[in-house]
Parts: sequence; C-alpha cells; structure tokens
Amino acid sequence: MNNRRRIRGWLRKDGIKALWFLAPSLIGFAIFYIIPFIMGIYESFTDSSLGGKFVGFDNYKEVLSSGSFHKASANTLLFTGISVPLLIMLSLLLAMLLNRSLYLRNWLRTSFVLPLVVPVASIVMFWQILFDWNGTLNAWLHYFHKERIDWMQSDWSMGIMVIMYIWKNLGYNIILFLAGLQSIPKDYYETAQIEGAGRMRQLFHITLIYLTPTMFFVILISIINSFKVFRETYLLAGEYPYDRIYMMQHYMNNMFFSLDIQKLTTAATLMVGCIVILVTGLLSIERRFREHLE
Repeated sequence: MNNRRRIRGWLRKDGIKALWFLAPSLIGFAIFYIIPFIMGIYESFTDSSLGGKFVGFDNYKEVLSSGSFHKASANTLLFTGISVPLLIMLSLLLAMLLNRSLYLRNWLRTSFVLPLVVPVASIVMFWQILFDWNGTLNAWLHYFHKERIDWMQSDWSMGIMVIMYIWKNLGYNIILFLAGLQSIPKDYYETAQIEGAGRMRQLFHITLIYLTPTMFFVILISIINSFKVFRETYLLAGEYPYDRIYMMQHYMNNMFFSLDIQKLTTAATLMVGCIVILVTGLLSIERRFREHLE
C-alpha cells in the first residue's frame, strides 16, 4: 500500500511531466530498436518473411551446423579474447602513468583521446596506406631488400585488426580508468605509506581493489566494442575478407545481401543472447564483489 501511494504521489507531482519529456525518445527507441528486435526474433522461428510458417528451432539447427557460422563465431571469439585483455592491460598501465605528475601529461592525454574523434573512414585510409601491397610498410621492406607481404590476405590480418581496435579504443578506456583512479581517496595511500606498505602492495590492496567497479565497466564496454569492429574490417578488406578476419558481422551482412532473413535474424539472436549472458555474468560477479568489499 505504501509503495502504491508513493507511485501515485510521484505521478501526480512530477511523473507526468517527466513522461512527457521522455515520450519522444521512448517512442523512437521502441520503433527503431525494440519492435524490430522482437520482429527479428520472431522471424528466426519462421521459414520465410512476411507471414512465414513457424518452424521452431530448425533455423537455429541449420545455422549452428553451418561452416561459415563456425568460422565467423570462432574468429570473433578469438579477436575478442586477444584484443580485450591487451586493451585492458595497456589502458590501465597508461592511465596509472598519466595519473602522476608527468612531463607533457596533457599533451599525451590529448594524443590518446584523438582517435575517438577521427572518423572510421579516415582511420581505415590511414591503415590502408600503411598495410597496402604498395603501402608504407612494404616500401620499407623493399628498401631493406625484404619480400613484400600482402598483410590483409595473410595470418597477419588478425594482428592488424587487433592493433587497430586497441588504437581506436585506448583513449576511451584511459579516460574511464583515470576517473576511477582519481576517485580513490589519497588518504588510503598516505596511511599505507605510514604503515610501511610498498608500491606493489598499494597497487594490489588499494588501487586494484577500489578500481574493480570501473574495471568491470571497462571490460564490459571493451567486449561490446570488440563486436563492432566490423566497420573497419569491411572497409579495409571488403565483403569476403581473409578467413582469419571473417567475423560474425560478415556472416550476417552476407546473409542480408542474399536476402536470407531467417539465417540473418537467427545469427543476430544468437549473438545477442551470448552478449546478454556475458553481461549478466559480469554484473553478477561485480555485485558479489561489491557486497564482499562492503
């Protein structure tokens, strides 16, 4: 009863005004995101678009038995498993360095954040100039009498995409880590120094402990961003890239061009399901850690 009275009181006071302000955004979000997503899930259980017959999990069985889907999912997981840990470690290390009184600290912060405001097409053009068959790197190899390498059509392509991903997202993670580091009270470090704790002990027992909520958030954002690397890969290597960088989004993009909506929506639903499970697991671990810390 008390909760109902509170809700009614809120609606009478400011709730209606807030709903009016939120209505345009909520309607747009529902029309362009929620409703298409629900329709996509429904399409994944039918045999054709626009009034297809319900076929249960047949589309999921077909997609899960597809060699292209296996290749795309394995490459995506491999890319995420390599790039995200490297990005987390490098961004945390640089954030800890930039959090100190460092020469040219402001200039370094700007240089790391700069890739965030550069358009994706410009980034891809830079990497094409660097790794193209007639690009800068091959020109250096030719100068030193080494054989040229077709970087994007070799096993080096995965490494190039990892470097591009780290370079593009490094600044954003540094900003988040800097915010987390600056929120830790300095009194903790002063007390630890008085008690004789060294730098490594302060790092593991103060910095990393109180940085854990920020760490979980950064890991979550980095994983989500790793699934969005398709734009760079598509612009750099085309619709059918080298097998090593054939990602999940390539599979769905090719299904879209062939108008195979059922496989497209099925793959999208599977990917969203994996992301939801991963996010739920990370949030539950973070919640338990916070309760344990308190």
